[in-house]
Amino acid sequence: MLLKAIPHDPIGFGYTLYSKLLNMFIELKAKNKCRMVHAHLITNGFSSNVHLGTKLIIFYSKYGDMEVAQKVFDGMPQRNLVSWTALLSGYSHNVNSGEALRVFATMHRKGLKGNQFTYASALRACTSLLCLERGKQVQGRIQKTRFAGNLFVQSALLDFHSKCGKIEDARHVFDSMLERDLISWNSMIGGYSFQGLWDHAFFVFRLMLREGLSPDCFTFGSVLRNACGDHSVSRLMMVSSIHGIIVQLGFESSNVSRGSLIDAYVKCGNLAGAYYLYKNMKKKDIISCTALITGYARDGKGIDDCVDIFLGLHRSHLGIDSVILCSMLNVCANSTLLSLGRQMHTLALKYQSGQDVALGNSLIDMYSKTGEIEDAKKTFDLMKEKNIISWTSMITGYGMHGHAEHAISLYKKMESQGIHPNDVTFLSLFSACSHSGLMSQGWECFHDMVGKYKLLPRLEHYTCIVDLLARDGWLEEAHNLICLGNIQSNASLWGSVLGACSMYGNMHLGEVAAKNLFSLKPKESANYAALANTYALAGLWQRAAYTRELMKNGRLLKSPGYSFTLSNTSKNIPLLSSG
Repeated sequence: MLLKAIPHDPIGFGYTLYSKLLNMFIELKAKNKCRMVHAHLITNGFSSNVHLGTKLIIFYSKYGDMEVAQKVFDGMPQRNLVSWTALLSGYSHNVNSGEALRVFATMHRKGLKGNQFTYASALRACTSLLCLERGKQVQGRIQKTRFAGNLFVQSALLDFHSKCGKIEDARHVFDSMLERDLISWNSMIGGYSFQGLWDHAFFVFRLMLREGLSPDCFTFGSVLRNACGDHSVSRLMMVSSIHGIIVQLGFESSNVSRGSLIDAYVKCGNLAGAYYLYKNMKKKDIISCTALITGYARDGKGIDDCVDIFLGLHRSHLGIDSVILCSMLNVCANSTLLSLGRQMHTLALKYQSGQDVALGNSLIDMYSKTGEIEDAKKTFDLMKEKNIISWTSMITGYGMHGHAEHAISLYKKMESQGIHPNDVTFLSLFSACSHSGLMSQGWECFHDMVGKYKLLPRLEHYTCIVDLLARDGWLEEAHNLICLGNIQSNASLWGSVLGACSMYGNMHLGEVAAKNLFSLKPKESANYAALANTYALAGLWQRAAYTRELMKNGRLLKSPGYSFTLSNTSKNIPLLSSG
């Protein structure tokens, strides 16, 4: 065997061969062979060699075995800058940023100055921890060295500032660079995109093209990330123009580029374009599937296409994670597909044995919206860990099913366990109380929100409370809340008051509410009908007839009611398929 033929000469031929073997095995990713070389180094007296020890640290770091890498480092009688940097870089690459910074601090205490790789690794660790102050300290040390203008270090600095939210500082570093490579451009584009400044990202992308640099898949991934915060036509046109560049430069066959395009089209609301790209992918991947299914879940349309994508994913054994399951459960919830939702629950039990909180929350929502409140309660009770969304989802479910007393009881239990409700929790409570006529409990919750938890009510909260008061006959109080609550009134607020005035025969407030509604929605026939009913209850038949005449003359006909049925998808997921 080759290893047995190496002579016992720590500084001669043996060292050279060991070094070459380690390099070769690291390159070939031959893990067991590298371990055998390590054993031979110890047996044959080479373990104290600083260069071979450093190569071993690099090897163990590459495989994520930082415990052994640290032991090799600790056992080295002598260490040089490369050894320290290898250990620091290993911790940084293996996302143990705290240890990476500990190594860097120890180096500094021992008076060792770093090189470009040392500083870049330390900055990467600071970026991972979003530790701005430590990163600035590292930057201060860099400024005192000859590596301040180093391209590798400057790219790491740029990435650090952009991901820590200091995008202006990142741009300053970028503008001061005498030389820029593709990594620098990608970092700047990615920084703007990471902070949601997509227009700036697109501008830098165009600048890069004008300077003659060819982008790569990572460039397109960065510039397309967060491409559409809205469904505006201009954003969609920009994404389409990037799509054209991808085709022109021959990157369309790349799954990374296609996945980024699919995600961008989904976020722009162009599900048809995203689906077309997906259907034409030669090799479909989990990222594209997830992006498209999430888009369908958000849009609420194209259920059959969504199920087809999921079936393809399941049959291809690409892997089913909690993100996809949550999206599919959302589709089932919004389309009231209980049968499919139950199949998703079964898949969740099969593939996600350790059920996470988000998945549990999605199951509660799905069962609540498909009419199975008891199953929602069972899911809630079985969750070992719950967050505020879990409690709020269950409270919302109770309110949706008319169980306002259960919603209030769960709210009190939530408080007793030290969990603070948020504004969404209170919105669900107000809605539940309003539809069940629990005026005093709803009003008490409103006082808790404002007084106990110091939460500022939004328009939606005021709308629910006004509706709660109006339904219970507290019309003056509802009117005063609108007028004195320092809120911008809308049709929902005044609609609640007018509807209640029609019920209780309060003509004066009914006229006030109707006047505001006619100003806000002059073409809404229901408002005229409600005012006419209010006049009729008060015995003012002429005014009622006049209001009806206004409707007729304005051709404000009430839209006819209708109902619809949604046929459940007949597709089934082969849960017990082999493999």
